[in-house]
Amino acid sequence: MQQLKKVLRLFRDSCRDNSFLAGIEQIEGIVSKVLSVVMIAVILVAVFDLVVLLSKQLLTSPAGFFNTTLFEIFGLFLNVLIALEILENITAYLRKHVVQVELVIVTSLIAVARKIIILDLKKTEGIEIIGLAIAILSLSFSYWIIRRSNKSQHH
Repeated sequence: MQQLKKVLRLFRDSCRDNSFLAGIEQIEGIVSKVLSVVMIAVILVAVFDLVVLLSKQLLTSPAGFFNTTLFEIFGLFLNVLIALEILENITAYLRKHVVQVELVIVTSLIAVARKIIILDLKKTEGIEIIGLAIAILSLSFSYWIIRRSNKSQHH
């Protein structure tokens, strides 16, 4: 019976707001660190993939063939940049415990730019291009608003 009372008291104490929030913060920290390690692994694999592709293209492709895979190389390069931005988002969260909206929007802009760069216009319908244009305009406008509000807060 004493054991049960101890367990119930421990449970009650851990459910108090401060204890509960501290537990959530610890879990958020652990998850953020795990995500950082996983993202570093993704970045290393993506860089390795890019180096392998570049090496193969430079060493084995006939002259002029390199142009056909240039968009694939650009896509892989932008994948690395996007992964770096996501890692920056995670580490910024670990440092400040806030999500930096400006970084999220920049990452989104890079992702949409990547989509446009590797887009095959022969296989793409007009509605998809219009959708990408709307996404870029919306993200650009959002970025402008955030930059402007950040400047006014610092002055």
